[in-house]
Amino acid sequence: MFARIRAVSSYLPEIVEKNAELIERRVIKKIGVEERHVVSKDEAASDLAVKAAEKLFDEYKINRDDIEFILLCVQHPDYLGPHTAAQIQARLKLSKNVGSMDISLGCSGYIYALATAKGLIETGLVKNVLLITSSVYTKYINARDLAIRPLFGDGATATWLEAVEESAENIRAFVFGTDGARFDKLYIPVGGSKFLPRDNPEIFETDAGGNVHSNYDIHMDGAALAYFTLHEIPKLIDDVLAKAKLTRADLDYCIFHQANKLILEYLRAKAALENVPYFNDISKSGNLISGSVPYAIEQVIKSVAPARLRKVLLTGFGVGLSWAGCVVDLSKIFQR
Repeated sequence: MFARIRAVSSYLPEIVEKNAELIERRVIKKIGVEERHVVSKDEAASDLAVKAAEKLFDEYKINRDDIEFILLCVQHPDYLGPHTAAQIQARLKLSKNVGSMDISLGCSGYIYALATAKGLIETGLVKNVLLITSSVYTKYINARDLAIRPLFGDGATATWLEAVEESAENIRAFVFGTDGARFDKLYIPVGGSKFLPRDNPEIFETDAGGNVHSNYDIHMDGAALAYFTLHEIPKLIDDVLAKAKLTRADLDYCIFHQANKLILEYLRAKAALENVPYFNDISKSGNLISGSVPYAIEQVIKSVAPARLRKVLLTGFGVGLSWAGCVVDLSKIFQR
């Protein structure tokens, strides 16, 4: 029995922010983000996650009573404790026999979560997994930080994985990487157990470009992240292909973490993937962090017949710093 991705759905909040109201057109063209969906002040990660799951059940007629395990990839849970996946179990009215777990990862999180789901299924512990990603990044971005705000959107995705009888693996060739020494290239200084909010007053600063953020907001070193991506990810791609015993010519599609348009264009060229179909479009969503890969999968299967998606290279990279890649067979994914 092997794990297979059967269905993917997504949910984006109702509020839409237009980047044309914030930044110049030339910058929009460079980053590739025209508009983003953002949460209201009352919406939390679990709210988006539940809506994505309900949409998955409705679109693909999935029986919620079949769920045996919930994996939630989330960086900003509803509470510091307990885990948000437990709340999702209750809100979806699932059996108390369902396992649940949060995975605290960002841009590489979907690939790590796929590996976890594969392990649960292929060791025989469960027959299916509901894998959810939920991102509410905009809650932690200062409204006056126009170096970061136009890039990120909020949203959730839900992926249904189940055990199938096959002669070969459908999700394979995982490669992982971590460089925790560079954690501060994308992080929030205050809010965790190291620096408690009650012990650290909010302090605002303005950078040379006039962007404002505080020690309670996301700090991002864009240049350092670009260097990291172009330095580490081409090697990751080589390692995944070697592990899968594939060449670039064997690939049917590449679906990578959707950081921004320009970075993905450079990455495609540096990784010699110009001749492989390659998804690069966050014009209506922005960077959805761990949700960017499954959201892209959903977009791809709207226009590409699944039979043409037998060898799809997935990669995720960013906050941590962390990266991961694998090869998946999407040829038997359900279609609406």
